[in-house]
Amino acid sequence: MDIRKFKTSLYKEMSGMTKALGNPHRLEILDLLAQGPAAVEYVALNTNLSVANASQHLQVLKNAFLVESEKRGKYNYYKLANKQVFETWCALRRLGFIQNEEINKLFNDFRKKRKHLKTISTDDLVKKIKTDSVVVVDVRPEEEFKNGHIENALSFPLMELREKISELPKEKEIVAYCRGPLCMMADDAVEFLNQNGYSGSRLEKGYPDWSAGSLPIERDECNQRKEKGKTQGSIY
Repeated sequence: MDIRKFKTSLYKEMSGMTKALGNPHRLEILDLLAQGPAAVEYVALNTNLSVANASQHLQVLKNAFLVESEKRGKYNYYKLANKQVFETWCALRRLGFIQNEEINKLFNDFRKKRKHLKTISTDDLVKKIKTDSVVVVDVRPEEEFKNGHIENALSFPLMELREKISELPKEKEIVAYCRGPLCMMADDAVEFLNQNGYSGSRLEKGYPDWSAGSLPIERDECNQRKEKGKTQGSIY
């Protein structure tokens, strides 16, 4: 093979991977799978897709070597192929905010409607946790919480927050987090907390970013056995 054919073959293979990323549903699926392994049905439910459509998108990602699958009973579970896939998604997300004004406009316009929404950086949250001045709540669905969560965080799924809010102390700041900066569950939670007399703020990023930074995490005991051998700092 001459050099030109060699380079063309390499770039063709690379373009196949990037082509798989060129779909909004598949990007959302990657963001969801960054929370941990999920069945096709769960992916469909959380991306507002039919099971058949979600399965097709997952197959495209699998054929591009971006996700892997395994059989658990009668269900197919999918997960990101490795931490480099999550890092690539984060880099693409950063590039979008840097280069695309429309992304910033959409994001900022949404946030402006929530005038009292306070955000907190990862570094600041680490400091506040050390001084025991905050309560950290995970507002993702319980299944994602079990896959992994910030150490000592409490599970308060957004759909249950109204019923469980009285369990939270009003004398401390409540920091809510969710899947990441493009996920709005924490925004909804903070707005509800503030409306009910709590001092609420949202973590700027989400659980996958926290975990990827090798910060303290916990997992459900059953999932710990499944993930035995993985080091802290993995995205799961």
